[in-house]
Amino acid sequence: MKIISLLALGAVLLAPLAQAETVGSVDTAFKLIGRNHQVVVEVFDDPKVKGVSCYVSRARTGGVKGTLGLAEDTADASVACRQVGEISFAEPLRRQEEVFSQSASILFKKIRIVRMVDSARNTLVYLVYSDKLIDGSPQNNVTAVPVPQAVAIPVR
Repeated sequence: MKIISLLALGAVLLAPLAQAETVGSVDTAFKLIGRNHQVVVEVFDDPKVKGVSCYVSRARTGGVKGTLGLAEDTADASVACRQVGEISFAEPLRRQEEVFSQSASILFKKIRIVRMVDSARNTLVYLVYSDKLIDGSPQNNVTAVPVPQAVAIPVR
């Protein structure tokens, strides 16, 4: 009963973050047992900015541990966010906010994407990085989506 309550609470806390769908993947190394090592491409729509989608590529460890979800993925990740429709905002944005998070190991390591607002240039900036409870990685990637000048970015 406690486990179900904790899972439900976790789902509620993570609800504001975007959910990714897999676009495709390529194998990078053959593994005799378990799935191969891969680079996976996923896409998610910014949950607070209609008309912006982000494509994330990241390494996924294969083998027996990877297949069972016990392996730790490397910190290699890239993001490319693009305008895919008319941009609009349902509510004012924070100057900096995490919009996507995905586990990269069974415990403590995550791939995160943070949206930052560059008001001076009317641009949304997206940063992808990985963190780990004890020893994070400085590997990162950044992309920017200029918002048309006729559309002001509301900031709170």
